[in-house]
Amino acid sequence: MAPWPELENAQHNPNKYIEGATTTAKDDKETDKNDTGTSVTKIELLPSQSTMALIEESTEEEDPWDLPELKHKGIKWSERNTKEKILCIFQGIGKFILLLGFLYLFVCSLDVLSSAFQLVGGKIAGQFFSNNSIMSNPVAGLVIGVLVTVMVQSSSTSTSIIVSMVASSLLTVRTAIPIVMGANIGTSITNTLVALMQAGDRNVFRRAFAGATVHDFFNWLSVLVLLPLEAATHYLEILTNLVVESFHFQNGENAPALLKVITDPLTKLIIQLDSKVINQVAMNDAAAQNKSLIKIWCKTLTNVTEVNVTIPSTENCTSPSLCWTDGLHTWTIKNVTHQENIAKCQHIFVNSNLLDLFVGIILLVISLLVLCGCLVVIVKLLGSVLEGQVAVIIKKTINTDFPFPFAWLAGYLAICVGAGMTFIVQSSSVFTSTLTPLIGIGVITIERAYPLTLGANIGTTTTAILAALASPGNTLKSSLQIALCHFFFNISGILLWYPIPFTRLPIRLAKGLGNISAKYRWFAIFYLIVFFLLIPLMVFGLSLAGWPVLVGVGTPIILMLLLVVFLKLLQSRCPHVLPKKLQNWNFLPLWMHSLKPWDQVISLYHSYCRRRCCCCCRVCCRICCVLCCPKCRCCKCCDNLEDVQAVQDIQIKAPETSNNIAQNGTPKAPVDVLDTNTVSNNTAF
Repeated sequence: MAPWPELENAQHNPNKYIEGATTTAKDDKETDKNDTGTSVTKIELLPSQSTMALIEESTEEEDPWDLPELKHKGIKWSERNTKEKILCIFQGIGKFILLLGFLYLFVCSLDVLSSAFQLVGGKIAGQFFSNNSIMSNPVAGLVIGVLVTVMVQSSSTSTSIIVSMVASSLLTVRTAIPIVMGANIGTSITNTLVALMQAGDRNVFRRAFAGATVHDFFNWLSVLVLLPLEAATHYLEILTNLVVESFHFQNGENAPALLKVITDPLTKLIIQLDSKVINQVAMNDAAAQNKSLIKIWCKTLTNVTEVNVTIPSTENCTSPSLCWTDGLHTWTIKNVTHQENIAKCQHIFVNSNLLDLFVGIILLVISLLVLCGCLVVIVKLLGSVLEGQVAVIIKKTINTDFPFPFAWLAGYLAICVGAGMTFIVQSSSVFTSTLTPLIGIGVITIERAYPLTLGANIGTTTTAILAALASPGNTLKSSLQIALCHFFFNISGILLWYPIPFTRLPIRLAKGLGNISAKYRWFAIFYLIVFFLLIPLMVFGLSLAGWPVLVGVGTPIILMLLLVVFLKLLQSRCPHVLPKKLQNWNFLPLWMHSLKPWDQVISLYHSYCRRRCCCCCRVCCRICCVLCCPKCRCCKCCDNLEDVQAVQDIQIKAPETSNNIAQNGTPKAPVDVLDTNTVSNNTAF
């Protein structure tokens, strides 16, 4: 058998050849004859370091936050004939109709998702409000607002509960303000969940997650500053009370339900809820605990009839003219309300007789699947529509500033646009969730998305103000004052974190979190669980133990965090003032200052879980991958199958060809060195 060419010295040696291979190069090729006289083509095996073309790498690193160029991938308009132009127009119209249709389903799925969360955790959220003993603690009120809004996925629902409790004198406006701040934080989780659906591409996920979490950081930073200020001065309570007392508001019409008119025909066929049940649970109504949130009767008739009832004595009469005695008993007239059910609702769960928890889980799974599917299709459609000159025009229109000296006005115009759009759709979650995929594909910059998000915060409060003006007379003042507290809280936050470019910390923090989440994508889920679930639950538990326990545990943690932030600033700005050991974090164990060890642990756990998938999953997945979708890889068994095929495909034919020539004396037809039809056991490199 002919030996495999030696590669140890990697020197230029014209005597070393691979026989039986073909080439198009003329300078490095010789034709010779072997012992049998047969012509054999010899190609010189040149060392890699002697002939490799070194490519100079660009020293300039690309900024991952630069918007990608959405280039046109198809045929240019000028190169199309008349038939192709007409077809292109109809394709554009079809894509636009599909985009509107999937956007409609996307918004409806958000509405159903909110209903599912209310079914799963609505009564638990009401029980959080029913514990009035800890409401006097502003920090506890804050985390209760966060938890309740995360559970019901609707800040308007949690705000309406607060209004009802204030109107019933179960809460004061002073204790309700921190809960409103928490509701403002909890509502920002929706667009962050939407950003998780774009985790497939790192750069897209980096932009989308940063664009979603800029809302989170604005709310958290505003609370960190304004909650202590409110606890010390009560400026929001004083300011809103002054506004309510100065203007003599009267009951008005309800807020215009512009988006609900479009989405209700579909969502009401899926599920309808009785939101009064959560309010009754929050106000300690024992009968409401056994009521279902699923609405059964949509049309009822309430009759008020006068009934003669006995009373202990005439002192219990509301009016002497309405009381009489018959010698044995004292009688009076009492109004009795009787509710008659007329027509049932038409949604699919009206006759299901399932528990609220089961219905909520079913709707939660379905709505998340529809949400993910719609988001994927919307991103694909936007990517195909927003290309070429159209993308350039849109990006310039949205992201370009005004000429000097009016460049600063562009951001404030974006705030007004965000407020107006949110007022139209009546939901900041819907607007910011629709904005998130646009940020991900590179149509809108983070710097422009930030003022749009701030405008969405203002827009959702104006809707609440209009809804408060439509309240009954007994709840008008309290509901309006709470809505104004929400409004002035967002205005105060904007004054803190927007007018001066240096103070726009949410943008820098969101970009930092986006970079981390793009590198370690599991960190995005970790962030959501910790900041929206674990920390609020921990603070709520400590609040139940009492104010001294909360202060005793929380103060050392806060001081430690402040020390870490202070050292980090010194390390980045002026490290020379620090001792050499403190100029970096290498004095700590690696797992305390780097996510790499944690990433390795999670990767090992993930691979272990994939190897331990059940037999049924392996069989179904193999059948799916082989028969249905060969490009799909849904579990470890498919990866194993792919690896085996890849190993079998990588074959090197030169030794076998040389061996055949040496034994048979006649060369076979020229073959590719990576031919996949013959198996070789030799390893080249």
